[in-house]
Amino acid sequence: RICCLRNPCWREQFAATRFLAKKIPASMTIINRYLAFQVLMGLGIATAVLLPLFSFLDLLDQLDDVGKGTYQVEDAFVHTALLLPRRFVQLAPFIALLGNVIGLGRLAVNSELTALRVAGVSPIRISLAPLVVGLILLLFIAALEQFVAPQLQQMAISSRAVALDKSAALGKDLGIWTRDERNILRIGEMLNTKKAADIEVMHFDDNGFMLTYTYAKYADLIADDLWELSDVTIKTFTEKRIESASIKSMNWKSFLNPDDISTLTKSPESLSPIELFLHVRFLRATGQEADAYALALWRKAGGALTTIAMLLLSIPFVFGSVRAGLGNKLVLASMLGISVYLFDQVIANLGLLLHLNPALTALFPGLLLIALANFWLRRVV
Repeated sequence: RICCLRNPCWREQFAATRFLAKKIPASMTIINRYLAFQVLMGLGIATAVLLPLFSFLDLLDQLDDVGKGTYQVEDAFVHTALLLPRRFVQLAPFIALLGNVIGLGRLAVNSELTALRVAGVSPIRISLAPLVVGLILLLFIAALEQFVAPQLQQMAISSRAVALDKSAALGKDLGIWTRDERNILRIGEMLNTKKAADIEVMHFDDNGFMLTYTYAKYADLIADDLWELSDVTIKTFTEKRIESASIKSMNWKSFLNPDDISTLTKSPESLSPIELFLHVRFLRATGQEADAYALALWRKAGGALTTIAMLLLSIPFVFGSVRAGLGNKLVLASMLGISVYLFDQVIANLGLLLHLNPALTALFPGLLLIALANFWLRRVV
């Protein structure tokens, strides 16, 4: 080897090889940046199309309530604007699919992907840039899901309820029902965060027999676990008779704190992951049904899997239809997105109906799509 290196021709070839070895990583970095930029542009275009479209549908739905109570046109616009982060989170998998198809599809139509393949860049290598962009998108979605979307959505629901003069609870006739080991509590209506109306408390013994029934017209939350009940009627059940008493006001130590009550009056979708986790733990600790909230929690993780799956599906989708125009790719991608959405909704509802494991129900669509994308990508390669 030393003799060969002393030869001028061998030295030139060896130097050229070292030069190319240094240049290949640099060229791949440039390619990755270019691909990532194209995918980001595609995501921006998809967001600019999908988000206004679905927000416009939200606005049309809100305009139907204009004129009821004090709800005006400007309230409908504000409500729709506050829901924008939530809509973005919901549309993220489909934005990822269409954005990647737009980004890579433009490269395919211009034969840039073909040039990369001829240069020796594999589809798997090309897919790394969209996946990195997808991970950044997931971090952004996680921040929205925890710190922005729930708060703005709850603000939108609360302001709309006030303008329409509706209860912030589950309904004036239904109320909020919850329990612990020996008590069942019904709150008819939350007038504000510190005052409730139409309160019922049923207290049971260890054998499940009702000992007392308490009704209060109003309740003021004066501490974390202390309520002041007003216009109270108490019925005590004994073996021989039922005794009834009326009290103007009394203090009652509740098993709910204001945060628990606030959570109970919100839909599972409007809660942040941490709020959902704490509420699921509370429901299970008190022996209550927690499947709907647990499914909502796991579906947030399932949404991340579905977003990754959509990115993976779009790569063989683009490579498998190089001769097709970009318009045809987008139409087929839209049909795929609608099919995935319907499939996810069917699985979620079946899981609740059949009482299936919430984690399995929420993660199954994303895992299945990732497996399908992996199989499809191998066939393309």
